Amino acid sequence: MFSIQDALPELVNIAREAGELIMTHYQNNEEIYRKLDASPVTEADRAADRFIVEKIKTISEEYPIVSEEGNKPDVSRASVFWLIDPLDGTKSFIRGSGYFTVNIGLIENNVPILGIIYDPVSKTMYWGTEKGAFREHNGVINPIHVRKKHTSQTAFVSHTHTNKATEEYLTKNEITERTPCASSIKFCFLAEGKADIYPRFGPTMEWDTAAGHAILGAAGGSVTKPDGSPFLYGKENFLNGNFLAKGY
Repeated sequence: MFSIQDALPELVNIAREAGELIMTHYQNNEEIYRKLDASPVTEADRAADRFIVEKIKTISEEYPIVSEEGNKPDVSRASVFWLIDPLDGTKSFIRGSGYFTVNIGLIENNVPILGIIYDPVSKTMYWGTEKGAFREHNGVINPIHVRKKHTSQTAFVSHTHTNKATEEYLTKNEITERTPCASSIKFCFLAEGKADIYPRFGPTMEWDTAAGHAILGAAGGSVTKPDGSPFLYGKENFLNGNFLAKGY
């Protein structure tokens, strides 16, 4: 029977190895392809997808795997399923700006219960489960936790998707300090107390947020809809709506 804690070391290694595979493609001026929605995809995305999916199949054959670059099975009747983004931040990867990650998330009853995010440029690993949230760098593992809510809040905003609704939210809540950042690493930075909030007003996909949601929740933060209601997974077409990721 599958156990998160028993499988965690192997899953962390899978994320790390996928990240190292991605780095063999980084800054190599490889061909960029376009998906049906016109978003970019590279051979690094596809290679990491194949690697992660095949590895996860060997340790949890019973759970369906939904991956951005691979199969997207119907999980409407699945109580447990994987959400994989093999290379989150493809545009940053293409630009060579360094903000991209490997994301592995596990969903149970529409809620993220495991998240693993690896930053292959800095070689930093994050994970979160019911046992807490952790950061590993240079072989040193430390627990992480969100910071106490500040009177003056700091927000992470997307490098490429900040819009009028985001600006209106920040203005209404008197949040003047903001840091642009790409990829799911924003969730990890919130989880280790580097900012207070990441408001997202615009579409994302479930594989973009599942791993970070689990890590942030394990660190004491939250991800909700803007009205405070639960932000759940297993939606039709895996399309997310607006959300607030908070470090408090």
